[in-house]
Amino acid sequence: MSNYKEIVTKAVIGKGKKTFTTTNEKLVDKKPSTILGCWVINHTFRGEQQNNSIVINGSYDVNIWYSYDDDTKTEVLKETNTYKEVVNVRRREDSDSDNEEIIVRSLKQPSCVKVDIDDNKIVYTIEKELGIELVGDLKVKIAINEEEDPWDEIVEDPEKAEKEIEQEVKEDFINEDVI
Repeated sequence: MSNYKEIVTKAVIGKGKKTFTTTNEKLVDKKPSTILGCWVINHTFRGEQQNNSIVINGSYDVNIWYSYDDDTKTEVLKETNTYKEVVNVRRREDSDSDNEEIIVRSLKQPSCVKVDIDDNKIVYTIEKELGIELVGDLKVKIAINEEEDPWDEIVEDPEKAEKEIEQEVKEDFINEDVI
Protein backbone atom coordinates (compact mmCIF):
# COMPACT_ATOMS: atom_id res chain seq x y z
CA MET A 1 0.00 0.00 0.00
CA SER A 2 1.40 3.36 -0.90
CA ASN A 3 0.34 6.78 0.19
CA TYR A 4 1.61 10.27 -0.59
CA LYS A 5 3.77 12.85 1.18
CA GLU A 6 4.35 16.48 0.28
CA ILE A 7 7.86 17.85 0.08
CA VAL A 8 8.59 21.57 -0.06
CA THR A 9 11.70 22.27 -2.11
CA LYS A 10 13.40 25.00 -4.11
CA ALA A 11 12.83 24.60 -7.83
CA VAL A 12 12.85 26.59 -11.06
CA ILE A 13 9.32 28.00 -11.24
CA GLY A 14 9.81 30.22 -14.28
CA LYS A 15 12.35 30.35 -17.08
CA GLY A 16 12.81 32.37 -20.25
CA LYS A 17 15.32 33.98 -22.57
CA LYS A 18 15.21 37.08 -24.72
CA THR A 19 17.46 38.73 -27.29
CA PHE A 20 17.86 42.49 -26.98
CA THR A 21 19.09 44.79 -29.77
CA THR A 22 20.10 48.39 -29.12
CA THR A 23 21.24 51.03 -31.62
CA ASN A 24 23.36 53.93 -30.37
CA GLU A 25 25.01 56.86 -32.08
CA LYS A 26 27.96 58.93 -30.99
CA LEU A 27 29.14 62.23 -32.42
CA VAL A 28 32.95 62.38 -32.88
CA ASP A 29 35.24 65.36 -33.47
CA LYS A 30 36.97 63.98 -36.54
CA LYS A 31 35.00 62.65 -39.52
CA PRO A 32 35.58 58.88 -39.63
CA SER A 33 36.83 57.28 -42.86
CA THR A 34 36.67 53.59 -41.93
CA ILE A 35 35.56 51.51 -38.95
CA LEU A 36 38.44 49.21 -38.06
CA GLY A 37 36.89 47.27 -35.19
CA CYS A 38 34.38 47.23 -32.36
CA TRP A 39 34.70 45.46 -28.99
CA VAL A 40 32.23 45.16 -26.15
CA ILE A 41 33.74 44.42 -22.72
CA ASN A 42 33.00 44.61 -18.99
CA HIS A 43 29.38 43.46 -19.13
CA THR A 44 27.70 43.52 -15.71
CA PHE A 45 24.02 43.07 -14.88
CA ARG A 46 21.59 42.38 -12.07
CA GLY A 47 17.92 41.40 -12.00
CA GLU A 48 15.25 42.32 -9.50
CA GLN A 49 11.52 41.91 -9.26
CA GLN A 50 9.27 44.94 -9.55
CA ASN A 51 5.52 44.25 -9.42
CA ASN A 52 4.98 41.26 -11.76
CA SER A 53 7.99 41.98 -13.98
CA ILE A 54 11.72 41.33 -13.83
CA VAL A 55 13.87 44.44 -14.29
CA ILE A 56 17.45 43.85 -15.46
CA ASN A 57 19.88 46.75 -14.97
CA GLY A 58 23.28 46.47 -16.59
CA SER A 59 26.15 48.15 -18.34
CA TYR A 60 28.97 47.42 -20.78
CA ASP A 61 31.86 49.31 -22.35
CA VAL A 62 32.09 49.79 -26.12
CA ASN A 63 35.41 50.50 -27.86
CA ILE A 64 35.21 51.43 -31.54
CA TRP A 65 38.46 51.78 -33.46
CA TYR A 66 38.19 54.00 -36.53
CA SER A 67 40.39 55.84 -39.00
CA TYR A 68 40.08 59.45 -40.14
CA ASP A 69 41.89 61.94 -42.45
CA ASP A 70 41.48 59.58 -45.42
CA ASP A 71 42.68 56.53 -43.45
CA THR A 72 45.95 58.17 -42.35
CA LYS A 73 45.24 58.36 -38.58
CA THR A 74 43.31 56.26 -36.07
CA GLU A 75 41.44 56.79 -32.84
CA VAL A 76 39.38 54.73 -30.41
CA LEU A 77 35.95 55.83 -29.24
CA LYS A 78 35.32 54.61 -25.69
CA GLU A 79 31.81 54.68 -24.28
CA THR A 80 29.98 53.05 -21.37
CA ASN A 81 26.36 52.14 -22.08
CA THR A 82 23.82 51.39 -19.37
CA TYR A 83 20.55 49.60 -19.96
CA LYS A 84 17.31 48.74 -18.22
CA GLU A 85 15.37 45.81 -19.67
CA VAL A 86 11.92 44.83 -18.39
CA VAL A 87 10.76 41.25 -19.03
CA ASN A 88 7.83 39.13 -17.96
CA VAL A 89 8.63 35.52 -17.11
CA ARG A 90 5.72 33.10 -16.97
CA ARG A 91 5.49 31.37 -13.60
CA ARG A 92 4.07 27.96 -12.77
CA GLU A 93 0.63 28.20 -11.21
CA ASP A 94 1.44 26.09 -8.16
CA SER A 95 4.44 28.10 -6.96
CA ASP A 96 4.74 30.24 -3.84
CA SER A 97 5.66 33.66 -5.23
CA ASP A 98 6.48 35.23 -1.85
CA ASN A 99 10.03 33.91 -1.71
CA GLU A 100 11.60 34.01 -5.20
CA GLU A 101 15.24 34.23 -6.20
CA ILE A 102 16.06 35.77 -9.59
CA ILE A 103 18.97 34.36 -11.59
CA VAL A 104 20.02 36.22 -14.73
CA ARG A 105 22.60 34.72 -17.09
CA SER A 106 24.19 36.11 -20.19
CA LEU A 107 23.47 33.46 -22.82
CA LYS A 108 25.13 35.58 -25.53
CA GLN A 109 27.51 38.32 -24.43
CA PRO A 110 26.85 41.77 -25.90
CA SER A 111 28.53 42.11 -29.28
CA CYS A 112 28.57 44.69 -32.01
CA VAL A 113 26.55 43.39 -34.97
CA LYS A 114 26.64 46.53 -37.13
CA VAL A 115 28.59 49.81 -37.33
CA ASP A 116 27.93 52.64 -39.78
CA ILE A 117 29.36 56.11 -40.39
CA ASP A 118 26.88 58.99 -40.81
CA ASP A 119 28.89 62.23 -41.34
CA ASN A 120 30.57 62.83 -37.96
CA LYS A 121 28.44 60.21 -36.19
CA ILE A 122 29.22 56.58 -35.56
CA VAL A 123 26.04 54.50 -35.42
CA TYR A 124 26.44 51.04 -33.88
CA THR A 125 24.09 48.19 -32.99
CA ILE A 126 24.67 45.94 -29.97
CA GLU A 127 22.98 42.56 -29.52
CA LYS A 128 22.82 40.46 -26.34
CA GLU A 129 20.80 37.49 -25.11
CA LEU A 130 19.82 37.11 -21.46
CA GLY A 131 18.32 34.11 -19.70
CA ILE A 132 16.16 34.55 -16.61
CA GLU A 133 15.30 31.87 -14.06
CA LEU A 134 12.96 32.28 -11.12
CA VAL A 135 13.68 29.93 -8.23
CA GLY A 136 11.07 29.54 -5.53
CA ASP A 137 9.42 27.17 -3.10
CA LEU A 138 7.39 24.40 -4.67
CA LYS A 139 5.37 21.54 -3.18
CA VAL A 140 5.95 18.13 -4.71
CA LYS A 141 3.84 15.06 -3.96
CA ILE A 142 5.60 11.72 -3.93
CA ALA A 143 4.31 8.20 -3.46
CA ILE A 144 5.92 6.40 -0.55
CA ASN A 145 6.09 2.74 0.30
CA GLU A 146 6.02 2.13 4.03
CA GLU A 147 7.15 -1.49 3.80
CA GLU A 148 10.72 -1.87 4.93
CA ASP A 149 13.23 -3.65 2.69
CA PRO A 150 14.59 -6.86 4.25
CA TRP A 151 18.05 -6.74 5.80
CA ASP A 152 20.84 -8.84 4.33
CA GLU A 153 22.69 -11.01 6.79
CA ILE A 154 26.42 -10.27 6.99
CA VAL A 155 28.47 -13.37 7.67
CA GLU A 156 32.19 -13.12 8.11
CA ASP A 157 34.50 -16.11 7.76
CA PRO A 158 37.68 -15.29 9.75
CA GLU A 159 39.78 -17.96 8.00
CA LYS A 160 38.79 -16.69 4.54
CA ALA A 161 39.63 -13.10 5.51
CA GLU A 162 43.08 -14.16 6.81
CA LYS A 163 43.86 -16.08 3.57
CA GLU A 164 42.89 -13.05 1.45
CA ILE A 165 45.20 -10.81 3.48
CA GLU A 166 48.13 -13.27 3.14
CA GLN A 167 47.64 -13.44 -0.64
CA GLU A 168 47.61 -9.64 -1.00
CA VAL A 169 50.72 -8.95 1.14
CA LYS A 170 53.98 -8.94 -0.83
CA GLU A 171 56.96 -9.47 1.41
CA ASP A 172 59.50 -8.16 -1.11
CA PHE A 173 57.63 -4.96 -2.11
CA ILE A 174 60.74 -2.87 -1.31
CA ASN A 175 62.77 -4.71 -3.97
CA GLU A 176 60.19 -4.15 -6.73
CA ASP A 177 61.18 -1.89 -9.61
CA VAL A 178 59.07 1.24 -9.80
CA ILE A 179 58.28 2.28 -13.36
